[in-house]
Amino acid sequence: MASAAESSEVLVVGGGPVGMLLAGELRLHGAEVTVLERLPEPSGRSRAFRLQPRTLELLDARGLLERFEADHLRWPKAHFAGVSPLLRLDRLDSAHPYSLLIPQARTERLLEEWATELGARILRGHELTGLTQDAERVTARVAGPDGEYAFTAGYLVGCDGGRSTVRKAAGIGFPGTGGGVTALLGDVRLEDPAALPVGVPGTMRTPRGLLMAVALEEGVTRVLTTEFGGAQEQEDGRSRDRDRDAPVTLEELRAGIRRVTGAEVPVGEATWLSRFSDATRLAENYRSGRVLLAGDAAHVHFPIGAQGLNLGLADAVNLGWKLAAESAGRAPEGLLDSYHAERHPVAVRVLRETRAQLALMNPDERVDALREVFSELLAIDEVNLLLSELTSGLDVVYDLADEAGPGSVHPRTGRRAPELSLRTAEGATVRLAELLRPGRPVLVDPTPAGKAAAAAAGWADRVAVVTGEPVDAEAAPALLVRPDGHVAWAADEGDEGLRAALARWFGETW
Repeated sequence: MASAAESSEVLVVGGGPVGMLLAGELRLHGAEVTVLERLPEPSGRSRAFRLQPRTLELLDARGLLERFEADHLRWPKAHFAGVSPLLRLDRLDSAHPYSLLIPQARTERLLEEWATELGARILRGHELTGLTQDAERVTARVAGPDGEYAFTAGYLVGCDGGRSTVRKAAGIGFPGTGGGVTALLGDVRLEDPAALPVGVPGTMRTPRGLLMAVALEEGVTRVLTTEFGGAQEQEDGRSRDRDRDAPVTLEELRAGIRRVTGAEVPVGEATWLSRFSDATRLAENYRSGRVLLAGDAAHVHFPIGAQGLNLGLADAVNLGWKLAAESAGRAPEGLLDSYHAERHPVAVRVLRETRAQLALMNPDERVDALREVFSELLAIDEVNLLLSELTSGLDVVYDLADEAGPGSVHPRTGRRAPELSLRTAEGATVRLAELLRPGRPVLVDPTPAGKAAAAAAGWADRVAVVTGEPVDAEAAPALLVRPDGHVAWAADEGDEGLRAALARWFGETW
């Protein structure tokens, strides 16, 4: 190993959307951060094409939403397992009741721009080859353009995907199930686009599998074939369950289209070919000492509706402020451990949901009756709304009642903060999302007595305190909102439990 060595407070391994958002969050809260990305240049490839309503709320709370929405389509619908009727996102209790149809590559680029603006250091063409850690630091072995060197950091976060080198080097288990479904992806030029059901959702189900085709740009169509049965099915005496790392050929994609549709579809050149499966795995722990995981490094599942991307972005926002506080030595006891405690159960629910959707998508005629029943359920407003909240990330509730202290058991505690506007004493109208943009926690006290604001005076150096009248309601509870937009404490009147919640999440007064 070369004698050169570098250091940073936090080292993020993986420069995809999750790694870039985490880098920005860490810088927003004052941590020195370096991102190591194996690729010398962005690939420009996009597995996911959708940002969900909860992600849009988070982007709004960082002042980034306008960048993302420019020139991209809002879609107030979504599908659940391709069953009709579609989910109606426009009924969601959110300022952003829609999906944003945006390529993952552009999401990554916009987040990298933001992280760089905030001072994050991005090192491309640098690959992690191993790591060790002790009670004080993590030492990473890195292969860069000029050879190998050591990189030390107070903490290291693996955002390096489902085959995470960080996770393996840290010895974190990744239990789950292997793949039984074979899926091929191709961004191709079709000689006859009308031969496939191009559109949104643009899905064809046959007894042999599923095919989805979505028009991208400049005459390129994304084609995905999904075949159930994995290695048990054979064609010409050969297993179709190829090594997941083996490159996909254009002829292999053509054969997959032919098997699913039963027709010969002329497919021209491909700009990208890939394969994936329904392997579903979840890290046993999101933290091992000074090493943490986020995004696909912590959880993988069959890709349905960009669930993995949005789940990982929420990981980053939950972790950023906590890790920055821990790195700076100002975190209360147990703060960093709350990352696993809160995000691991969310991933359990998403993995269950994607498994359920894939089971419904199985074209086996024995599943037809289940799809018919499910179609009737989706037509019920309450069921449609429940599944819309589930797939959009709006139903996440952290169990914070015991941690936040006595008197804090309020229906809002642990939930995402509501859309709220206040009229301040100066006559200005301000949205809660705008108050969160500096990255600080916010205590909003719209109650006439203002007791909560008075009780928080000792935390004024760490918590923004805002008083005023609610604009769209006669009354609203006082809310202590964490930087990730979740309510740490709430009360309709008074301040019982507020000091305990402030100390639990942001430390004792000095």
